[in-house]
Amino acid sequence: NDESVEAFLERRKKAAAQLEDALDENAPEILLGAEVRYYQGISRMENLKALRIQNSKLLLLEMPMTCWTEYMIRELTELAGKGGIQIVLAHVERYLKLQKKSTWERLLESGILMQSNASFFLGFGSKKKAISLLKKGKINFIGSDSHNTTSRPPMLKKAFDVIQKKLGREYVEQMNEFGYFLLENK
Repeated sequence: NDESVEAFLERRKKAAAQLEDALDENAPEILLGAEVRYYQGISRMENLKALRIQNSKLLLLEMPMTCWTEYMIRELTELAGKGGIQIVLAHVERYLKLQKKSTWERLLESGILMQSNASFFLGFGSKKKAISLLKKGKINFIGSDSHNTTSRPPMLKKAFDVIQKKLGREYVEQMNEFGYFLLENK
């Protein structure tokens, strides 16, 4: 999709107004944002800051499902060093096995934050790895990646139940206090 930033922002504004009309007074606070797909040269994008999560420096960036090139890694670290943007890589569990360990170390050292989906904490083969990364501070946000309530429903409560069982209630309360939730509802 090659939608312009301006067109996206207008479409998002209209969708947010519809959502606001449908919510009651007990609804959680909704912050507008975007999941931005990486492309070569994104660091030179003129209005990239407009896609940050509302009232923050956070830019949720989705990377390609390939082994990332040196150029891509360098562009991410350079973008992370610029003022006004805090990169959050979306769905890191999708890329873990595709990248070298040294790549992850470089990204973490440059201050790039990591987001994983709640489902990473629920999979038979992935739960242990997810808990380990979270405990080491290598997962900074947990998102629903919910697209709907049927084929991709939100599973945050289930994920936090697993985290609480493994790391304790105090750990989950601390996560909640420091804002580990990043919902990416499409």
